[in-house]
Amino acid sequence: MTAESTPDRTILTPSSLNRMVRDLLEDALPSIWIEGELSNVSRPASGHLYFTLKDANAQVRCAMFKPRSGWLPFKPADGVQVLARARVGLYEARGEFQLVVEHLEIAGEGALRRQFEELKNRLSAEGLFDLTRKLPLPSMPRRIGIVTSPTGAAVRDVLNVLGRRFPLVDVEILPVPVQGKEAAPAMVAMIDAASRAGRHDVLLLTRGGGPLEDLWAFNDESLARAISRCSIPLVSAVGHEIDFSISDFVADLRAPTPSAAAELLVPDSGELLRELRQRQERMRLRMRRRIESSSQRSDHLLARLNLQRPGARLLRGNERLQQLSARMNRIAERTLERRRSRLAHARTGLAVHDPGRKLQAAGERATAYQARLLGTTRHLLERRTSRVEELGRALHAFSPLATLARGYAILVESRSGQVVRRTGQVGPGARLRAILADGELPLRVETED
Repeated sequence: MTAESTPDRTILTPSSLNRMVRDLLEDALPSIWIEGELSNVSRPASGHLYFTLKDANAQVRCAMFKPRSGWLPFKPADGVQVLARARVGLYEARGEFQLVVEHLEIAGEGALRRQFEELKNRLSAEGLFDLTRKLPLPSMPRRIGIVTSPTGAAVRDVLNVLGRRFPLVDVEILPVPVQGKEAAPAMVAMIDAASRAGRHDVLLLTRGGGPLEDLWAFNDESLARAISRCSIPLVSAVGHEIDFSISDFVADLRAPTPSAAAELLVPDSGELLRELRQRQERMRLRMRRRIESSSQRSDHLLARLNLQRPGARLLRGNERLQQLSARMNRIAERTLERRRSRLAHARTGLAVHDPGRKLQAAGERATAYQARLLGTTRHLLERRTSRVEELGRALHAFSPLATLARGYAILVESRSGQVVRRTGQVGPGARLRAILADGELPLRVETED
């Protein structure tokens, strides 16, 4: 035992006394929050952090041990007002009352962080952050409304990126203060007005980086509810990539920075031009394949013509060829008209921002392709028509109708329908039909006198 006792009194050693006092303190005050000013800050080679917390009337010694002392997001220094979570204890070796700090943060920022977490949890419980409430962004917006300060660096970054990626988009600055007490009500009023007007395809709520106090307007509850009820898709881009605000969670999309938001809002015009050229090339290849396929079908129809009735076969083949030619012309004209309309629209829009040379070159190439395609189509049609006419003349030359036209006749036995080639096939009284070039004559075989 470290203590000696008698029936009349209990004698303690300093160690046992300090241990009893420590146990009493730890049981009575297991964990507390305390705010004060840092003083006598030191960090020896062990990596532990020792300092004093003081106010105008008192001070208390504190210790923060590794590894917690290495996790601090700021550098402790004398004079900094901090908020600490600590356990009350006693340093037994010296009998000194002290606090063992488990968490340390800058005092003002800590209070704001607690307010932020409380509001975030409450709005999340109401469902304002649910994915089912979020609106999809348009793939190619025509008009973007930027709710921000017109003099901030963020709006310049956004405009630079939008102008570089997609100069055709119409951008409107919806000016509001983004810092101070008047910022949140102004942003609420502007978002509600934009939602009622319905002029924009998408809204961007943004500002540059800064300390938590400067960004606090974007953690306002009324602003969060205005974003939630907005009928227009809204993107939030507040501060830097590591900054998060309540508006980020409620918005339909959160962007890490204003510049990143601009890249998410609009497509790359260079990519669109490359895609347009690729589609033109695919259209040209499809038209060539259709022409080749139509030519093959035309050849197949010509090969199937029957010499027994050349007139009707040629007529049907010619009609089918005309139908195919007309269909090809309609397809080519509709396709070219759509492409011309799209190219004209693109040229008109891009001319405002002076990408004229590229569009002019694209238009000239499209016109050249059109002329070549129409010329090729006409040439193929002329060749096929000439081929059909030649086949018609050749078939007519071998037709039995031409022989009949020179004064010959075909005798057919009326009952059997067989062609009479020898006199022995018929006898007296037999009835025949003589097929002439312009019709038929009924005949009867008589006996010789």
